Amino acid sequence: METLEFKIRIKAHPEKVWSVLWNDETYRKWAGVFYEGSYAISDWNEGGKIHFLGPDGGGMNSIIEKKIQNEYMAFKHLGEVKDFKEIPVNEETEKWSGAMETYRLTPDDEFTDLVVEVDVVEKFIDYFKEAFPKGLEIVKELSEN
Repeated sequence: METLEFKIRIKAHPEKVWSVLWNDETYRKWAGVFYEGSYAISDWNEGGKIHFLGPDGGGMNSIIEKKIQNEYMAFKHLGEVKDFKEIPVNEETEKWSGAMETYRLTPDDEFTDLVVEVDVVEKFIDYFKEAFPKGLEIVKELSEN
């Protein structure tokens, strides 16, 4: 597994960027870059479960490992979801189970630097290198408007 890092500078306060990242309506807009119709189901509390889902009921089962409001969010991906149900870890998901995905917001005057780190298995590296910058551009656009 490789850890990829993506950075973007946004002319908005961290509270605004945070809201765009995790508010259901705006989350769907930027996460749709990865899979059209993507959404998340969670109570958004540290230690809580989160399901990252597509409209077909498939996706990932994760937990919110760490949350510092308006500063930092860390997800630990555990396994797959199919037909809206968690699937036991198998040989394929074992390769990435435990992968981390983190979002760090750092204010700098009127800007916020957003840094995302994501653990990726080799076969998805090129996909994430292409998709993540597009998603973060949408976060920037929504945050600056």
